[in-house]
Amino acid sequence: MVWASDLVRRGDGKPRCGWVSDDPLYLAYHDEEWGRPRRDPNALFELLILEGCQAGLSWITVLRKRAHYRKVYDGFDPAKIARYTPEKIESLIVDPGIVRHRGKIEASVGNARAWLALAEREDPVAFLWSFVDGVPKVNRPAGLKQVPAKTPESEAMSKALIGLGFKFVGPTICQAFMQASGMVDDHVRGCVSAT
Repeated sequence: MVWASDLVRRGDGKPRCGWVSDDPLYLAYHDEEWGRPRRDPNALFELLILEGCQAGLSWITVLRKRAHYRKVYDGFDPAKIARYTPEKIESLIVDPGIVRHRGKIEASVGNARAWLALAEREDPVAFLWSFVDGVPKVNRPAGLKQVPAKTPESEAMSKALIGLGFKFVGPTICQAFMQASGMVDDHVRGCVSAT
């Protein structure tokens, strides 16, 4: 059964997942990005970093800051981020255009280094997609209550990433990352984006 809150009619009046708001940025994200498979390494690295920055906050908060993140994080180039100096980190901590959390910023730098180390051994894209056997997992839950915060796949990804030295990659963050990158498609039944 689909509950009224599981689908909302926003913007153009089409039914969408109940978590999306009237914000045009959020509508575009829901319609054009969330649940859409991505295999570009820079796009995946960006999402992994942003999902970690989002921990404890709403996704729209980070989404509104994404353009500025791209600017101050050098287009999410892991090679550049991995070389950030303590001075650069301090400048980020006082930048109101991003989430000013020392732990998350330092984790971004460490995660860039971990990403580069992973890339020396294997393709990070193939590694990340291996947790869904390289194929998007389309769930079509009946409602938002059936969308899990974590899954065995996200727990396995989290454990593997932590083992490689990544931070802010717990199972819930990994689940959100898998949804954002289209490894998992959890658009509820009846949503305009549920194809």
